[in-house]
Amino acid sequence: MFLEIPDLLSGDELSTLRRIGGEAPFVDGRISNPHNQTKQNLQIDTGHAAHREASGILVGALNRSPELRRFAFPTRMAVPMLCKYQAGMNYGKHSDSAFLPMQPEPLRSDVSCTIFIADPASYEGGELTVHLGSRPVIVKGTPGSAVVYPSTTIHEVQPVRSGERLVAITFIQSQIADEKRRELLWELGEVAELEGMTMKWENRVRLEHVRQTLHRLWSG
Repeated sequence: MFLEIPDLLSGDELSTLRRIGGEAPFVDGRISNPHNQTKQNLQIDTGHAAHREASGILVGALNRSPELRRFAFPTRMAVPMLCKYQAGMNYGKHSDSAFLPMQPEPLRSDVSCTIFIADPASYEGGELTVHLGSRPVIVKGTPGSAVVYPSTTIHEVQPVRSGERLVAITFIQSQIADEKRRELLWELGEVAELEGMTMKWENRVRLEHVRQTLHRLWSG
């Protein structure tokens, strides 16, 4: 299961990230995954001040998103990073690493997130393709939108035929490691949000009891 968040970034944040994407130094993306022969992209130089500025904007946007909190149940997050795909670049089929090297201990990657920055009309190709069962889900998000999905899914970025794809990526450790349990809690939360105030109070209390008890049981 995956979730699209339509307006994660404000217009000002989007403009600043585009400026950074145009001015900051980028390096070969294989530096972060040298053993994947299908990875052909660029990522911002993480030692440059521009990376700290961009990641600060992205962390702020992610932290204020109620949709992300309800879907991912985040407890830790990797520092978001800008990535570019120019003509001819792609990222072949892969699933994300189970653990990322972070301090004070490795981060378990439960949920992956792509934030779209470039206007999709400005580049051809470059679709994020998430393989769910026998049918791929193709996402080419509008500027400022995000898509979050289980890190266990096989996914890829289709070759960019022209223009430049600018996105940001991050990985989230969830309170709920099991993705099916995480999905069930999200569904219960959606029911509570949409229908809770129309229920009899006794039924709402029972629903919240089940939801919060499962959250406690499944966290860790």
